[in-house]
Amino acid sequence: MVSEELNSIVSALKELESDTALPKNVRTKLNQIIKILDGDEESSLKKSRALHELESLADDASTPSETRTQLFSVQSMLEVV
Repeated sequence: MVSEELNSIVSALKELESDTALPKNVRTKLNQIIKILDGDEESSLKKSRALHELESLADDASTPSETRTQLFSVQSMLEVV
């Protein structure tokens, strides 16, 4: 169950990352978050690290507002897992 939910979160992040209109630093950070979630660490540690990175990305001034809204949605999904 958790694996399926994480897969849907990773899919949402990959969809965001594929947006070429996003600044390169935002896409790079999204890629790092995807790697964290795909890693071999304990799921609670992955979740914590990914949430921290998502929060810092949402606070980044170069993140467009519509992307920020999508990041908040992904954060909410991850908090429920």
